[in-house]
Amino acid sequence: MSSIMGNLPLALAMGGGPELVGAVALTTVVLLCFSVGYAAMSRTVVGTGTLHVYVMRGLGRPAGVGAALLAVLSYTSLAIGLAGAFGYFTSLVFATVGVHVHWLLFAGLGIALTGLLGYRSVDLSANILAVLLVAELLVVVIYDVAVLADRGLEALPAAALAPGPVTFDSLGFGLMFAFISFAGFESAALYGEEATDPTRSIPRATFLAVGLMGLFYLVTSWITVGAIGLDEAESTAQSELGNLLFGLTSRYASPLVSQAMALLLCTSLLASMLAMHNAASRYLLTLGRDRLLPAALGRLHPRHYSPAAASSVQTVLAAAVITSFAATGLDPYLNLATSLIALSTLGILTLQAFAAVAIVVHFQRRSARGRWRIRLAAAIGAVGLLYATALLCANYRTLTGTDSRVIGALPALVGVAVIGGAGYGLWLRSHRADLYAGLSEAAPCASEAGPSAAGDGQSHRPPSAKGLPTGPTP
Repeated sequence: MSSIMGNLPLALAMGGGPELVGAVALTTVVLLCFSVGYAAMSRTVVGTGTLHVYVMRGLGRPAGVGAALLAVLSYTSLAIGLAGAFGYFTSLVFATVGVHVHWLLFAGLGIALTGLLGYRSVDLSANILAVLLVAELLVVVIYDVAVLADRGLEALPAAALAPGPVTFDSLGFGLMFAFISFAGFESAALYGEEATDPTRSIPRATFLAVGLMGLFYLVTSWITVGAIGLDEAESTAQSELGNLLFGLTSRYASPLVSQAMALLLCTSLLASMLAMHNAASRYLLTLGRDRLLPAALGRLHPRHYSPAAASSVQTVLAAAVITSFAATGLDPYLNLATSLIALSTLGILTLQAFAAVAIVVHFQRRSARGRWRIRLAAAIGAVGLLYATALLCANYRTLTGTDSRVIGALPALVGVAVIGGAGYGLWLRSHRADLYAGLSEAAPCASEAGPSAAGDGQSHRPPSAKGLPTGPTP
């Protein structure tokens, strides 16, 4: 919901126009290709199978340390930025019914709720996310069906998918926003230790996520272009922006559905906060185990088997940043949400691109019959992700909608995290060989651990997931 309400109007308004439909289709294909290599790696690296581990496997431990710090920066920034957006939009929705509450209160409630759920086991978070997701899907499907019922086949104009002259304005912005909408799909491997059979469930979850999200975004963007009209799509989006989908829903469905959409936008942001909070917590858990961060972060809760300490750190950090922004009087949307969400998106795309390259290198070194298909698909994904990262870097100021030098300089943090982390990894190799040797690159490898690890249907959950003391991964 938050991707459709936020990204779709901007993509149409900033030059994507009807070409956005083709951009979503192309993005889905690229990410499905990336997922082929990602799924193959998730069957090989069991346990702490995060993207930085894949980078370690292909490009070495120093590069992996840089990727790990980039991941922490990206997911933490996204969780905090979403907290600001949640406070801002929830305050606006309540104001429409005469209840005026400062955005900081709603942001604080959102942070407290995600902190509480993150402290507990992932099952509780998953159940709540499932309920919210079903509600969001239902209201968007109602909108889609209402447009189709009113306009018939005109709601799916063939010209929106017809090939034509490709320019940056016509396709580039559409691709940029399409890739942004998928950010975070790769986090399935973070839950490897909490899955009964990660060698099967993680690849399945990844392909389902990309496939269903791609279909969902493709159909809704196509129907939205048809609802407005091909010739008026860009100009209408420019005049309506954030109100575009609300207006179309009121027109084709009913004002009541539009009001439900506004409420579910808030719950969508809350669900996104929870997902990113959980992802950031599990990265901290992994880095704590590897002793790249304090070892206390690498311990699981003895009863909930959750990264409770890492989750608590995430909660305190988010509360501190949100409170600081409120104290300085900065705008929660223009200054906080936009800047941090853009920074995190750039970081996540960069992380995905590094991982895609690493996957190609990893399987190139272990060439075997049939593996060429994995390398080819991963290479296609790598090229697409590198292009998307370049698009985002080149248009960062446009994405944030501000000329602020401070916000414009935030992408430098991505370079600082990668280069600083890689430098630290090289230092560890020279000065702390024991710690360097225990990094997660040496995690159990399914292809090297015998038939059981290769996927025999048995649980691969390590002892640490059952609440036993944890240390660096063997």
